[in-house]
Amino acid sequence: MARAYLGLGSNVGDKSAMLREALRRLDEAAGVKVVSCSGFYRTPPWGKTDQDWFLNAAAAVETDLAPHDLLEVCLSVERSLGRVRDEKWGPRLIDIDVLVYDGRHVADETLTLPHPHLAERAFVLVPLAEIAPNLKIGESSIAEALARVDRGGIERVNDL
Repeated sequence: MARAYLGLGSNVGDKSAMLREALRRLDEAAGVKVVSCSGFYRTPPWGKTDQDWFLNAAAAVETDLAPHDLLEVCLSVERSLGRVRDEKWGPRLIDIDVLVYDGRHVADETLTLPHPHLAERAFVLVPLAEIAPNLKIGESSIAEALARVDRGGIERVNDL
């Protein structure tokens, strides 16, 4: 079994319910077991800032799926929850990103691991640091990467 880390976010509708349902569906997917999840964090929008705030979380999963197959499960869960990809960095019912997969490096047209912007995004690092502060991304741990980014506007709102 491999250990992978996922980032989840929502900024449309009942954000908390959407994250909970995404986690439930991931846990029920063949070959995937959610083993830990951060609390939920209210975060300002990133990239395209003229939209509602996000609710973000991070989850650790154990999986016997290959990285691309895990990505497909994440995309399938997104589609099943009504996600339509029509605007880069725009509003979304649900977003599930594969952030790290068992220390593997992947770079192709559909998947890059570790996630290429992981170390720059406080909305990912804050929840990820809660469940995996010592996880290494390159030469830095998640906690070290988090110390280098602006965490302004991020607040924990509740547990799973």
